[in-house]
Amino acid sequence: MKLFIAEKPSMAQAIAAGIGVGKKFDGYISLNGGAEIVTWCYGHILEQLNPSDYDAKYQQWRMEDLPIVPNIWRLKVKSDAAKQFKVVRELISKATTIVNAGDPDREGQLLVDEVLEFVGNKKPVQRILLNALDEKSVRQSLKDLRNNQEFQGLKNAALGRSRADWLIGMNLSRAYTIRARQAGYESVFVGRVMTPTMALVVRRDEEISKFKPVTHFAVKVNFANKYGEIPTTWQMSDKVPNLDSEGRLLDKNFAEKFVHKLNSVSAENFGKIIEVEEKNKQENQRLPYSLSTLQIEAGKLYGYSPQIVLDTMQLLYEKKLTTYPRSDCEYLPENQFEDSVEILRHLQEMPVKDFAKLVKGADLKIRSKAWNDKKISAHHAIIPTRIKADFENLNEIEQKLYLLVSQAYLAQFYPPHEYKSTKVTISFADEKFVGKGKTVVKRGWREICKNVVKNESEETEANLPPMINGESVKYISGKVLEKVTKPPTKFTAATLLQAMKEIYKYVKNDELKSELKECAGIGTEATRAGIIEKLQTTGFLKLVGKYFEPTEKAKMAVKILPEEIIYPDTTAIWEKNLEEVAKGAKSFEEFYQKQIGGLNSLIKTAKTIKINLSPNVTPCPNCGKPMVKRKGKNGYFWGCSGFPECKTTAKDNKGKPDFTKFEGRKLK
Repeated sequence: MKLFIAEKPSMAQAIAAGIGVGKKFDGYISLNGGAEIVTWCYGHILEQLNPSDYDAKYQQWRMEDLPIVPNIWRLKVKSDAAKQFKVVRELISKATTIVNAGDPDREGQLLVDEVLEFVGNKKPVQRILLNALDEKSVRQSLKDLRNNQEFQGLKNAALGRSRADWLIGMNLSRAYTIRARQAGYESVFVGRVMTPTMALVVRRDEEISKFKPVTHFAVKVNFANKYGEIPTTWQMSDKVPNLDSEGRLLDKNFAEKFVHKLNSVSAENFGKIIEVEEKNKQENQRLPYSLSTLQIEAGKLYGYSPQIVLDTMQLLYEKKLTTYPRSDCEYLPENQFEDSVEILRHLQEMPVKDFAKLVKGADLKIRSKAWNDKKISAHHAIIPTRIKADFENLNEIEQKLYLLVSQAYLAQFYPPHEYKSTKVTISFADEKFVGKGKTVVKRGWREICKNVVKNESEETEANLPPMINGESVKYISGKVLEKVTKPPTKFTAATLLQAMKEIYKYVKNDELKSELKECAGIGTEATRAGIIEKLQTTGFLKLVGKYFEPTEKAKMAVKILPEEIIYPDTTAIWEKNLEEVAKGAKSFEEFYQKQIGGLNSLIKTAKTIKINLSPNVTPCPNCGKPMVKRKGKNGYFWGCSGFPECKTTAKDNKGKPDFTKFEGRKLK
């Protein structure tokens, strides 16, 4: 019997439909008279043990017990998955061949592999990679089953991520909670990815609070030739007085006098064009979406949170309308190019204004750079499937995201965007003035995505008239523009996710920036949205309008945690190493031993770091150590940070310890 173990029920149903007509039982589907059976997990149905599961002594948080590193790592069955695990285990015992049908990524690989290892499976295992759940795609994948061993790197990377998260979270949360309480602060939760992400928001908040706006001035001058006006900006030399270190003019009076000087020049005194630079530029088709690029764009366009985008794309995937949502890839396999005829035919029937006309304008002879097998790993970019969407019966969010994905796919069949970039330099009154402009030659694929993708080539620039070197131009007018520098912008959900993806921009060590530029960032396509959500639910970040602000809890954590934890440098390097493990370029053992070494160093820092007492500290009346607010089964209370040596406690009275009745005992 061949047993398929799917990641979730929806995938199991799709596999079963691809095999043929089956009969559903409690926890599995039987096909071909029981020769093939499809069962499922509910994501991870196994979970890591807690420290106290390894040893009861870890129920108490003591610095001398750290670091906690299991000699033998163990898993346990999740309580809410016990019934389904029993079904899966029994089916594995009866199978002759097993197929890992987890999602085509690291976690999908691990969550099935760990079940097989947990039950001691020794039977041959194959792998099916499903990037789409429509029947045709499933049948094609069923014909291309791979040896599961080929994906050992993916499993090792997921396992490395899981253990690194456990080691950092369990150990450093304990270490810094102990130290924080000793200084009169609350508990500190530390996450390998959560903490540096939270710190990005805290530092941005500090930058904004310390920002001092600078008022500066620029001189805009209009010239003209027989074809039209030429807007320019005065190019100040370093001899101009009252320039700041950034070359900005701070003296408005000087700028106004300069404009007056220009206005007083004789009308017969023409300026002269001393240089015209024209460059023909071409911008290739935008790439289709990965999950992160879709989350970022949908956040900026519609204000959707990353989690809403992920959840909605999961629904579209399960409706078989789009491909696998948790993809970190923006490229497409070359053998799927032939599917474009059918996909575009369905897209042309969508009831969206002007979209049918755009689809009709697609040129199937165009093959963009997105079609590249060398860029494909376990999954490819998110695109529409060959299933026709019942567009009007999708909800508003589903419609908007499906349309974005469709636009990006359609862009692959339009020509490159072409434009002419022009720069002109004019000499007048012994000064230089520069004007820049662009002329669109062919809109190409931007005709489809004109309201979506923006970049440098889409900056607002003047349309300049035809010009030649040596040509005389007439001075028309000049004016002073007052400008004020703006503080950094607060993070939204979309821009915070983008920062996690482009983490090289935020590392403290500048030497790491180039090394980490090709890194996929911190977190994964599947986890970033959840991390941002968790930062809110755990009280570290709050949304004010559409912008994130750090809570006092977050500011406190950044204040007492060392730079190795709050800056993303170390985490980003670990993520890069995980990518190498996934590709087989680095062994799991090598990665794991580095985590142990890094953890030992971080614990040593925690034990020796000096944390100043909280300004809001209330000393224990018995021993003088800070009292700490804690949450018990009956609500909040205050306990001495010297516990267990000092067991003084007090009731909470509006956020302060109430010592009218002492509880506990005095030190001897």
